[in-house]
Amino acid sequence: MKIHEYQARQLFRKYGIPVPEDVLCYTVSEVEKAAKDLNRMVVVKAQVLVGGRGKAGGVKLARNVEDAVSAAKQILGMDIKGYKVEKVLVADAVDISKEFYVGLINDRNSKTVTLMASSEGGVEIEEVAKENPEKIIKFHINPLTGLLDYQARDIALQLFGEIKTAQKAASIFKKLYKLYVETDATIAEINPLVLTPDNEVLAIDGKMNFDDNALFRQPEILAMREPDEDELVEIDAHSKGLSYIRLDGNIGCMVNGAGLAMATMDMIKLYGGEPANFLDIGGSSSPQKVIDAMNILLNDKHVKAVMINIFGGITRCDDVAKGLIKAMEVISTDIPIVVRLSGTNAAEGLELLKQTNLPTVSSMSEAAQLAIELSNNLIFTPHK
Repeated sequence: MKIHEYQARQLFRKYGIPVPEDVLCYTVSEVEKAAKDLNRMVVVKAQVLVGGRGKAGGVKLARNVEDAVSAAKQILGMDIKGYKVEKVLVADAVDISKEFYVGLINDRNSKTVTLMASSEGGVEIEEVAKENPEKIIKFHINPLTGLLDYQARDIALQLFGEIKTAQKAASIFKKLYKLYVETDATIAEINPLVLTPDNEVLAIDGKMNFDDNALFRQPEILAMREPDEDELVEIDAHSKGLSYIRLDGNIGCMVNGAGLAMATMDMIKLYGGEPANFLDIGGSSSPQKVIDAMNILLNDKHVKAVMINIFGGITRCDDVAKGLIKAMEVISTDIPIVVRLSGTNAAEGLELLKQTNLPTVSSMSEAAQLAIELSNNLIFTPHK
């Protein structure tokens, strides 16, 4: 689950992380009032659940009320990477001497929460990792002890170099870690964390994501949820017993089992395609699951072809075939669909599919190649 910057700032304040004053606004008139109330230079920032707001023109400095109103008129309603801006944050502008980055993530390799810090703030950390990896400090936090005072100070000293300023930053690091753990976060970033000419250390932008599986014990966090279109589909899929994640490709995937789903996406990429989703129907043999999964895939406007890859174990291939037949009876689509069935009752399932026009193949590689070529309106020729 993702939250907006203004919501991350609310959590920062709750945990004692210093954040400049701000006001959330939905209209130009609200922006005008906020700018008058703050009575100083402000920044008008689009609130959408996507990065790259500044590059898209969604962050503007306003030196006076008139500038703030002009910025609001430009930003409200604009499209940023497919997201319509419906609200903006009017925040106190900060005089910045230097920008830094600090973030916490779950590191699968070290099986710890890892703190990352860099003197290259204000840009995406992925760019820093690519261009200047030596400028990123990584510290794996022992889950039994948490982030200790001396560890936080050591990291802060590497960034700031001056003890009094480093102590302020170390306090922020510890508070951010406490927030991260207590809210079941998966990402917590301050980017940038800034140093002012008065040697104050402030968090002027924040990003937080949370573990969906822990939301049942985080009612305050759950109340912040403002799901976008993709998240609504994921939530609906979960309610129907499906594991679904929207991706950026155009080959829809329906698979049983997370491991096979990952292998299927790898196979699509191997042959030059791009998967449109991760969709695991699980081990159930319910035909209704197949119908629900097909509805999700075929309602995705980005999907140009569908690859169904079922390896029958607990899941019976004939039940999957029955679900497909029922789905095709009620769903009208011209999107090509490729089916590969193997394992329990595969022969029975393939026999049932003979009454449809769905092409079937015997191997996963053939299914991936055919789905890709059909998505490009090409004639299928198996690769040797």
